[in-house]
Formats: sequence, C-alpha cells, structure tokens
Amino acid sequence: MCYRIFASRTGLLLATVAAMLLPPSRAFTQSNNNSSSTTTNNESGVVVDAEGVLRTKIFQDPGGQLTRERIAAAKTALDPKVSTYSKLRKISLNRLEAAILQHQGVLTEEMRSLAGLQRIRYVFYYPESKDVVIAGEAEGWITNVSGRVVGMTTGRPVVQLQDLVVGLRSFPPTGRSTSLIGCSIDPTPEGLAAMQQFLRSTGSVIKPEQTQFIIQGLRTSLGMHNISVNGVSPKTHFAQVMVEADYRMKLIGIGLEKPPVKLVSYVDRASASDVSRNALQRWFFTPDYQCVRVSEDNLAMELVGDGVKLVGENELISSGGQRQVGGGVNKASQAFVTGFTKIYPELANRSPVYADLRNLIDIAIAAAFIQQQDYYAKAGWKMEFLGDENAFPIETYDIPKTVESTVNALIKGGRLLTPIGGGVEIQPQKALESDKLLADEKGKVAKIRQETNINLAPGQWWWD
Repeated sequence: MCYRIFASRTGLLLATVAAMLLPPSRAFTQSNNNSSSTTTNNESGVVVDAEGVLRTKIFQDPGGQLTRERIAAAKTALDPKVSTYSKLRKISLNRLEAAILQHQGVLTEEMRSLAGLQRIRYVFYYPESKDVVIAGEAEGWITNVSGRVVGMTTGRPVVQLQDLVVGLRSFPPTGRSTSLIGCSIDPTPEGLAAMQQFLRSTGSVIKPEQTQFIIQGLRTSLGMHNISVNGVSPKTHFAQVMVEADYRMKLIGIGLEKPPVKLVSYVDRASASDVSRNALQRWFFTPDYQCVRVSEDNLAMELVGDGVKLVGENELISSGGQRQVGGGVNKASQAFVTGFTKIYPELANRSPVYADLRNLIDIAIAAAFIQQQDYYAKAGWKMEFLGDENAFPIETYDIPKTVESTVNALIKGGRLLTPIGGGVEIQPQKALESDKLLADEKGKVAKIRQETNINLAPGQWWWD
C-alpha cells in the first residue's frame, strides 16, 4: 500500500488509510442559534491562553438554563426601546463618539454593543447635520456561554464597538489606509521538512497496525504551527474572530467538527488519485467583492448579499519544506469550497463565529467607503478619541501565536493524505473599485437615506 501527501496553510492534518482505525479526535456540538436556542446545550469556540496557544473548547449550558437566565436579566436591565427588534436601527458615529466623551470615556452597554446592531447594511452621510451614519437590523442582546454578544431571540452576533473601531482605525481621517487585513496559520518550513522526512522513513507500504504510529509521527514532526495576523493588531477581538473562523472551517473540512448544517466535508469528497505526492491545498476566506451598491450622489451605500466566499488554491512543497504555487485543480477541494460558500448564510445563522466574520468584512468595507468618500472631512469628524489607543484601548486580548497540529484518520482508498490549509484575506478597497460597484438603478438606496430623519435629542446617537 503506497502513500501520498498534500498540505495547505493551516496546521490541520488528515491521515487517510485503508480502514477506520482511529475516530476523529474531537466532535463539536453546535448550538442552534435561532429563536429556540434557549433550550440548547453547548456551543463550540476557541480560547487563547497567556502563552498565545489557541485551543478549542466546548462551552456548556446544560438544558439552556444559564441562557434563559441571561435573557430574563437582559429584558429587565435593557431599555425596552433598545431591546425591541428593529428592521433598521441607525447609529450616528460622530454623535456616538461625542456621547462617549460626555460620559468621560466610560462606555454604557448600549455603546459597547452599538444598540444591538447585528449587521451593517447601510452607510449614509447627511450634509445638513454632518452625521456619518451606519444602519441595519438590531435587537436586544445577551452575552452567551462562550462570551459572544448575541441577539436574545436570533442568537446572531451583535456588531461590537471594539471591532468597528478596528475597522475605522484601518481607514482613519488621516488618509492612511490598510490594503490587506487577514490571518494565516502556517506550519514552519522545518515542520514540513520533518514531516516529509518522517513519511520517507515509514517506507512505501503502510500496514493497518501502523496507523496510530503514523498519526502521532505526523503530529510530532509538524509540531506547533505559527499564527500570524495582518493589517490589524493581533491583540484585538477582531483578530481573534478571524483566527477562530479560519481554524474551525478547516476542522469542518477535515471532518473534526460537525457543522450544524448539511455540508459534505472535504475528506468525504477527496480521492487519493486527486492529488500528487507533494501537492498542498489551501482554503481561505475572502469577501465577495461585488457587494456594494452606491447612490448616484455618493451619500448612501448598501452592503448586499452575504459577503463571504471560501476559495481554494494549490501549492507544492519541496523536500526541504518550501512552498510554491502549484498547478491543476483538485475537484474535491473545489467542490468543498463551493459548497461551503453556498451554505455560508445558513451556517452563519447557526454558528455565530461565521456571522462574526461576515460582520468584520462589512465593517472593513464600510470603513473604507467612509474614508474614500471623505466623510470624515465633510463632517468635521477627526475621531480623536476612538482613534487613540491610549484614550480608547481595544488591544486587550492575548495574542494568538501557535496551535497544535490536528490529525484525523478516515477510510479513503488506501492512501495516506495530509491536508493543511488556509487563512483570511480581506482587501476592503477592492470592493469599492468602479468595475465591482453595483448601480442604484431604481434609487432604492438613496430613497432609504432620504426617508431617514435626523431629529435627535442632545446626547442621542441611535434611533429607529
């Protein structure tokens, strides 16, 4: 029995042999984040320890009792106006900063959770009042068992001020901009070389009783994988969401996390004949860049669609562990990324980390649009408080630095396959290129802005 290997960019392994000799190392239980989520039990997530090691974790809520208690407490504590579902809640960003300053920089829960905003659907500018406004659906919120801030009825994540500030600082009033935001989880060249050497030492024939030895050898030879974050501070919640979404997507791909929606994993599709001995697969999240509709007067922008795509790319690894772009198409990989993209909206409704990632992409594109249209200067908004880390600290999280290799063993045609793969790559300005913009043909976006009246009381920064 011969073996083959392939890998991609995220520290996840799949050892595939002639018989099911080892079960998946861990199965995840997803909470069903809809209106019935008050009776569900557990939620998957990750934690980063003080040393920067990323680990998966199941957050338990037996019978949903804790969730029910938190919902009851939130209904009592929150202002009924903010906890009521709104199809279109509007937030003036410059008035929000002014309100925070009036509170001497001390944030209320409404401020931290942006009045329960769940997605940024629109960005508006009002020349008469000089307001820079974001708008979208909203409802009351709780902090769930995994620490996510989510809607109390939908279970969908709330857009957090700390994440919005990361986006705004990436495209600030100064005109400086961030071309690429993303993350990657990479095996080291030394680890890849050690893996190749280990596989050569096993010989060309793999016996069933060697399976556990092979898997342990792969895990040991690859060692820890390095986590890198680009374009934003790795100490932010924004960075942690990107890393978690990427890592857990790969776990789904190699069959170690069961998604809460119907999705055929890569390992269920893959055939040993699809790949060559040194092929290396990558999967990474990108925005769907044809997602912006702008009014003719450039005073209104709408984010359309679901905004996230999973794409694949082939690489090759040398015996020394170096990587280079490869050719050819892996049909199983292509089918997996296509299927993942197709079910992404449903997955995001059921697994909050993917809705969180979608929100980050929305934030980045909205912030790039605000800068591109020079709303800062038009509004006279210098963002001196929110833009200053000393005044408004958001870099308060442990930096994700490393993660252990993950190995799974499944039946797959008698050959040894080892995929590793991925990352997140967001180029917000790409969505604003003229050839990608969608026309506001019927004036819908402009009409929504025009129908929004700004008649706010002193200190008020959001309204329905």
